[in-house]
Amino acid sequence: MPAEDINIRAWQLYGQRQLARAYTPPIPDRLGWTPWEGVGPGAEVLGDVTGRRVLDIGSGAGHHAVHLARAHGARVTGIELSPTQHERAVGAHADVDGVDFVQADVTEYLAGAEPFDAAYAIGTLAFIDPHRSLPALRDGLRPGAPLILSLLHTDLHGRGPSAEVAPREQMILLRDDPPLPTQVWVLAPQLWEDLLTEYGFRAEAIDLYPHPDESARVIQQLIRARRLPDRPTRVSSRPRST
Repeated sequence: MPAEDINIRAWQLYGQRQLARAYTPPIPDRLGWTPWEGVGPGAEVLGDVTGRRVLDIGSGAGHHAVHLARAHGARVTGIELSPTQHERAVGAHADVDGVDFVQADVTEYLAGAEPFDAAYAIGTLAFIDPHRSLPALRDGLRPGAPLILSLLHTDLHGRGPSAEVAPREQMILLRDDPPLPTQVWVLAPQLWEDLLTEYGFRAEAIDLYPHPDESARVIQQLIRARRLPDRPTRVSSRPRST
Protein backbone atom coordinates (compact mmCIF):
# COMPACT_ATOMS: atom_id res chain seq x y z
CA MET A 1 0.00 0.00 0.00
CA PRO A 2 1.40 3.48 -0.86
CA ALA A 3 2.74 5.46 2.09
CA GLU A 4 0.11 8.21 1.98
CA ASP A 5 -2.73 5.65 1.79
CA ILE A 6 -1.36 4.01 4.95
CA ASN A 7 -1.43 7.41 6.64
CA ILE A 8 -4.97 8.17 5.50
CA ARG A 9 -6.17 4.92 7.03
CA ALA A 10 -4.26 5.54 10.28
CA TRP A 11 -5.65 9.03 10.84
CA GLN A 12 -9.15 7.85 9.98
CA LEU A 13 -8.90 5.20 12.70
CA TYR A 14 -7.32 7.67 15.11
CA GLY A 15 -10.22 10.07 14.61
CA GLN A 16 -12.75 7.27 15.12
CA ARG A 17 -11.15 6.33 18.43
CA GLN A 18 -11.13 9.92 19.66
CA LEU A 19 -14.76 10.39 18.61
CA ALA A 20 -15.69 7.26 20.54
CA ARG A 21 -14.00 8.75 23.60
CA ALA A 22 -15.75 12.09 22.99
CA TYR A 23 -12.35 13.69 23.52
CA THR A 24 -11.80 17.30 22.46
CA PRO A 25 -8.38 18.82 23.19
CA PRO A 26 -8.52 22.13 25.06
CA ILE A 27 -7.87 25.40 23.26
CA PRO A 28 -4.26 26.27 24.14
CA ASP A 29 -3.33 29.55 25.80
CA ARG A 30 -0.27 29.65 23.56
CA LEU A 31 0.48 28.17 20.16
CA GLY A 32 3.05 25.43 20.70
CA TRP A 33 5.23 23.87 18.00
CA THR A 34 6.40 20.91 20.06
CA PRO A 35 4.40 18.29 22.01
CA TRP A 36 5.89 19.70 25.23
CA GLU A 37 4.35 22.68 26.96
CA GLY A 38 6.55 25.75 27.12
CA VAL A 39 9.25 24.39 24.79
CA GLY A 40 9.94 26.57 21.77
CA PRO A 41 8.42 29.83 20.52
CA GLY A 42 4.76 30.76 20.13
CA ALA A 43 2.62 32.27 17.41
CA GLU A 44 5.04 35.17 16.97
CA VAL A 45 7.03 33.14 14.43
CA LEU A 46 4.10 33.55 12.02
CA GLY A 47 4.38 37.34 12.23
CA ASP A 48 1.36 39.59 12.62
CA VAL A 49 -1.59 37.51 11.41
CA THR A 50 -4.36 39.91 12.47
CA GLY A 51 -6.98 39.88 9.73
CA ARG A 52 -4.80 37.68 7.52
CA ARG A 53 -5.72 34.41 5.86
CA VAL A 54 -3.78 31.56 7.46
CA LEU A 55 -3.75 27.90 6.42
CA ASP A 56 -3.57 25.23 9.14
CA ILE A 57 -2.29 22.09 7.36
CA GLY A 58 -3.63 18.91 8.92
CA SER A 59 -5.76 20.82 11.41
CA GLY A 60 -7.01 17.73 13.25
CA ALA A 61 -9.40 18.58 16.08
CA GLY A 62 -9.08 22.29 15.28
CA HIS A 63 -7.76 23.62 18.59
CA HIS A 64 -4.73 25.40 17.12
CA ALA A 65 -6.85 27.12 14.47
CA VAL A 66 -9.31 28.32 17.10
CA HIS A 67 -6.48 29.73 19.23
CA LEU A 68 -5.07 31.73 16.30
CA ALA A 69 -8.49 33.15 15.44
CA ARG A 70 -9.45 34.07 19.01
CA ALA A 71 -6.11 35.20 20.41
CA HIS A 72 -4.50 36.71 17.30
CA GLY A 73 -7.40 37.74 15.06
CA ALA A 74 -6.39 35.52 12.15
CA ARG A 75 -8.81 34.17 9.55
CA VAL A 76 -7.87 30.51 9.64
CA THR A 77 -8.73 27.72 7.22
CA GLY A 78 -8.13 24.32 8.76
CA ILE A 79 -7.53 21.74 6.02
CA GLU A 80 -7.87 18.09 7.05
CA LEU A 81 -7.90 14.97 4.89
CA SER A 82 -9.32 12.56 7.50
CA PRO A 83 -13.15 12.70 7.62
CA THR A 84 -13.19 11.65 11.28
CA GLN A 85 -10.65 14.28 12.29
CA HIS A 86 -12.66 16.87 10.35
CA GLU A 87 -15.80 15.69 12.14
CA ARG A 88 -14.10 16.27 15.50
CA ALA A 89 -13.19 19.86 14.56
CA VAL A 90 -16.59 20.78 13.16
CA GLY A 91 -18.43 19.12 16.04
CA ALA A 92 -16.54 21.19 18.60
CA HIS A 93 -15.81 24.48 16.84
CA ALA A 94 -18.23 24.97 13.93
CA ASP A 95 -19.52 28.28 15.33
CA VAL A 96 -16.16 29.94 16.02
CA ASP A 97 -15.77 33.24 14.17
CA GLY A 98 -12.77 33.46 11.90
CA VAL A 99 -12.31 29.71 11.43
CA ASP A 100 -13.37 27.56 8.50
CA PHE A 101 -12.78 23.79 8.48
CA VAL A 102 -12.39 22.02 5.13
CA GLN A 103 -12.17 18.27 4.55
CA ALA A 104 -9.90 17.78 1.53
CA ASP A 105 -6.45 16.87 0.30
CA VAL A 106 -4.30 19.96 0.81
CA THR A 107 -2.65 19.78 -2.62
CA GLU A 108 -5.98 19.49 -4.42
CA TYR A 109 -7.54 22.23 -2.30
CA LEU A 110 -4.72 24.71 -2.93
CA ALA A 111 -4.98 24.21 -6.69
CA GLY A 112 -8.26 26.14 -6.66
CA ALA A 113 -7.89 28.38 -3.60
CA GLU A 114 -6.98 32.04 -3.32
CA PRO A 115 -3.36 32.24 -2.12
CA PHE A 116 -2.90 32.47 1.65
CA ASP A 117 -0.92 35.02 3.66
CA ALA A 118 0.71 32.36 5.86
CA ALA A 119 0.66 28.60 6.47
CA TYR A 120 1.78 26.26 9.20
CA ALA A 121 1.81 22.56 10.02
CA ILE A 122 2.27 21.21 13.54
CA GLY A 123 3.59 17.67 13.17
CA THR A 124 1.54 16.97 10.05
CA LEU A 125 3.42 17.80 6.85
CA ALA A 126 5.76 14.84 7.34
CA PHE A 127 2.86 12.49 6.51
CA ILE A 128 2.78 13.81 2.91
CA ASP A 129 5.42 13.30 0.24
CA PRO A 130 7.29 16.65 0.16
CA HIS A 131 7.63 16.40 -3.61
CA ARG A 132 3.83 16.68 -3.67
CA SER A 133 3.15 19.08 -0.79
CA LEU A 134 5.82 21.75 -1.26
CA PRO A 135 5.06 22.75 -4.86
CA ALA A 136 1.37 22.96 -3.96
CA LEU A 137 2.18 25.17 -0.98
CA ARG A 138 4.34 27.42 -3.10
CA ASP A 139 1.44 27.98 -5.50
CA GLY A 140 -0.97 28.34 -2.56
CA LEU A 141 0.94 31.10 -0.74
CA ARG A 142 1.46 34.74 -1.59
CA PRO A 143 5.03 35.89 -2.32
CA GLY A 144 6.75 36.61 0.98
CA ALA A 145 4.31 34.49 3.01
CA PRO A 146 5.76 32.54 5.96
CA LEU A 147 5.61 28.74 6.08
CA ILE A 148 6.26 27.30 9.56
CA LEU A 149 6.77 23.55 9.91
CA SER A 150 7.09 21.47 13.07
CA LEU A 151 8.61 18.08 12.22
CA LEU A 152 10.32 15.13 13.84
CA HIS A 153 14.11 15.22 13.81
CA THR A 154 14.85 12.20 15.97
CA ASP A 155 11.90 9.84 16.27
CA LEU A 156 10.32 8.02 19.21
CA HIS A 157 12.88 5.21 18.85
CA GLY A 158 15.85 7.55 18.91
CA ARG A 159 16.54 7.12 15.21
CA GLY A 160 18.04 10.20 13.62
CA PRO A 161 16.81 11.88 10.45
CA SER A 162 17.16 10.33 7.02
CA ALA A 163 19.53 11.69 4.39
CA GLU A 164 17.22 10.62 1.54
CA VAL A 165 13.67 11.63 0.67
CA ALA A 166 11.93 8.43 1.69
CA PRO A 167 9.34 7.61 4.37
CA ARG A 168 9.76 5.14 7.21
CA GLU A 169 7.43 3.49 9.69
CA GLN A 170 6.39 5.44 12.78
CA MET A 171 3.64 4.50 15.23
CA ILE A 172 0.81 6.69 16.50
CA LEU A 173 0.45 5.75 20.15
CA LEU A 174 -2.90 5.87 21.95
CA ARG A 175 -3.63 4.88 25.51
CA ASP A 176 -5.53 1.57 25.81
CA ASP A 177 -5.55 1.04 22.02
CA PRO A 178 -3.18 -0.75 19.64
CA PRO A 179 -0.61 1.54 17.96
CA LEU A 180 -1.35 2.73 14.45
CA PRO A 181 1.44 2.30 11.87
CA THR A 182 2.16 5.27 9.62
CA GLN A 183 4.78 6.24 7.06
CA VAL A 184 6.62 9.47 7.93
CA TRP A 185 9.23 11.56 6.12
CA VAL A 186 11.75 12.14 8.95
CA LEU A 187 14.38 14.15 7.08
CA ALA A 188 17.62 15.89 8.00
CA PRO A 189 17.42 19.69 8.26
CA GLN A 190 19.73 20.19 5.28
CA LEU A 191 17.50 17.94 3.19
CA TRP A 192 14.41 19.94 4.17
CA GLU A 193 16.27 23.13 3.29
CA ASP A 194 17.26 21.72 -0.10
CA LEU A 195 13.66 20.69 -0.82
CA LEU A 196 12.30 24.07 0.21
CA THR A 197 14.83 25.82 -2.00
CA GLU A 198 13.97 23.54 -4.91
CA TYR A 199 10.30 24.45 -4.66
CA GLY A 200 10.53 28.20 -4.29
CA PHE A 201 11.06 28.85 -0.57
CA ARG A 202 13.87 30.27 1.52
CA ALA A 203 14.60 28.50 4.80
CA GLU A 204 15.24 31.31 7.29
CA ALA A 205 15.89 29.21 10.41
CA ILE A 206 15.86 25.58 11.52
CA ASP A 207 15.87 25.00 15.28
CA LEU A 208 16.06 21.72 17.19
CA TYR A 209 14.15 21.18 20.44
CA PRO A 210 14.98 18.09 22.52
CA HIS A 211 12.49 16.45 24.85
CA PRO A 212 12.53 18.19 28.27
CA ASP A 213 13.17 14.79 29.86
CA GLU A 214 16.84 14.13 29.15
CA SER A 215 16.24 10.37 29.18
CA ALA A 216 13.91 10.68 26.16
CA ARG A 217 15.68 10.75 22.81
CA VAL A 218 13.02 12.35 20.62
CA ILE A 219 13.91 15.74 19.11
CA GLN A 220 11.59 18.11 17.25
CA GLN A 221 12.73 20.47 14.52
CA LEU A 222 11.07 23.78 13.72
CA ILE A 223 11.56 25.20 10.23
CA ARG A 224 10.82 28.83 9.46
CA ALA A 225 10.63 29.37 5.71
CA ARG A 226 9.28 32.03 3.39
CA ARG A 227 7.76 31.81 -0.06
CA LEU A 228 10.07 33.56 -2.51
CA PRO A 229 8.81 36.20 -4.95
CA ASP A 230 7.88 35.11 -8.43
CA ARG A 231 10.76 35.33 -10.84
CA PRO A 232 10.22 37.84 -13.65
CA THR A 233 9.94 36.36 -17.10
CA ARG A 234 13.13 36.85 -19.05
CA VAL A 235 12.67 38.74 -22.29
CA SER A 236 15.47 38.44 -24.78
CA SER A 237 16.52 41.56 -26.66
CA ARG A 238 17.60 39.42 -29.58
CA PRO A 239 14.94 38.84 -32.26
CA ARG A 240 13.77 35.27 -32.70
CA SER A 241 14.50 33.57 -36.02
CA THR A 242 13.48 30.36 -37.60
